Amino acid sequence: MPAKTTAKAPRPSYKCAECGWTTAKWVGRCGECQAWGTVEEVAGAAKVVGLKSSSTGTAPVRPARRISEISRARVTDRLSTGLAEFDRVLGGGLVAGQVLLLSGEPGAGKSTLLLTTANSVASSTGRPVLYVSGEESVEQIATRAHRIGATSEQLFLADTNDLAEAIGHLDALGPDVALVIVDSVQTMASGDVEGRAGGVSQVMEVAGTLTRLAKARGIAHCLVGQVTKESTVAGPRALEHVVDTTLALEGDRHTTLRLLRAVKNRYGAAEEIACFEQTDAGMVEVADPSALFRASREAPVPGTCLAVTIEGRRPLITEMQALVSHTKAPNPRRGVTGLDSARVNMLVAVTDNNSGLRLWEQDVYAATVGGLRSNDPGGDLAVCLAIASASGGFPVPLDVAAVGEVSLSGDIRRVTMLGQRIAEAARLGQRRILAPPGAREAVARQQVKADVVEVGTLAEAVRTVRGWAPREEPPRG
Repeated sequence: MPAKTTAKAPRPSYKCAECGWTTAKWVGRCGECQAWGTVEEVAGAAKVVGLKSSSTGTAPVRPARRISEISRARVTDRLSTGLAEFDRVLGGGLVAGQVLLLSGEPGAGKSTLLLTTANSVASSTGRPVLYVSGEESVEQIATRAHRIGATSEQLFLADTNDLAEAIGHLDALGPDVALVIVDSVQTMASGDVEGRAGGVSQVMEVAGTLTRLAKARGIAHCLVGQVTKESTVAGPRALEHVVDTTLALEGDRHTTLRLLRAVKNRYGAAEEIACFEQTDAGMVEVADPSALFRASREAPVPGTCLAVTIEGRRPLITEMQALVSHTKAPNPRRGVTGLDSARVNMLVAVTDNNSGLRLWEQDVYAATVGGLRSNDPGGDLAVCLAIASASGGFPVPLDVAAVGEVSLSGDIRRVTMLGQRIAEAARLGQRRILAPPGAREAVARQQVKADVVEVGTLAEAVRTVRGWAPREEPPRG
């Protein structure tokens, strides 16, 4: 008589509700995200008796198909959102069955942007668009929709926290739905799994179900994701692997400018950005954002220099500002806004060593204009020139822009997309452009109406700008 097969009791494990980190024993602090009180016990997976070995295989529900049999139109055709800047970030529009995750801080404009997109898609295609909200009622959504002019007859609103009910709304609209928006994925819950809405198990179940639904029906889905204090998507990091595209809506609360950045994109370039302005009438596209990142003045002032930074694949003119003031404190202050503080501290030391300025005994503040956050090393030269200009009291002329990375030795190095940077600066009216050696070769085939001045070291760049600075006439009499 064969021995009776029994299943061993599953061994309990513990998982962090914030990031999904697992451990064999309970701890008070997550070892991955360092959050306190988020590690909870989860039941271990018991081995199911009676299943066939995976080596034997089973008949698939959807058999494999030849690539020649798959419709090329469904693979290559994209659905335009009606917003050129949004399409730029997506790589040309939405792909059938694409799942998009949009994250951003509260009040950044995520719901407004997606409501504008939903109305645009519904108006241009004439097909139904479903907007499901788990945070607001349909009356609240309709109030915002009327304010921004989102009144298409094909735009359908629903409010529910039940995933099954949300899918029921989709089924009621038929197979011709163009777009589904779920706001937000952390507020939806499924009855098939245990746990609170927003927990690890619920978020993964909701995202996985919607992803399978999108792929099976060929309907693009946009999911809104809440963020944590660290400005990362709340829930397990695996959520970002489930979706096809992850977008982040960034912007300073004190400004109306919003940057939509592609963090991950299976159907386009990552790190691409789009610019919007948040107004009372909704999110308005900004086709040429360089004017927003530089101050307009009639005469140059010390402490400013224009840089050409790269955001995604788009060159932007950005004004770097610096303020240098004397201090009697034993430890001078270093204040940074919109730039990497560690890199700015390094650039202050390099400028002090190569320009002869006594910056080690002065307070130095550096910032960007318009709330832009830039980590592009191509702006190093402009930051150094702004610091030297503020300390030396000489202004950088308004028609001068600087491009280049500054090394610890004070050498100016080439950066990516050097030719595109110089061409963008010349297009916007900059007549003299400081650039690393080899810049003229990079723009040899382009008709650049500007004087490209190659500088090999920071000291040479500072001397060149000093020679260009306008000199005050001595008082008469």
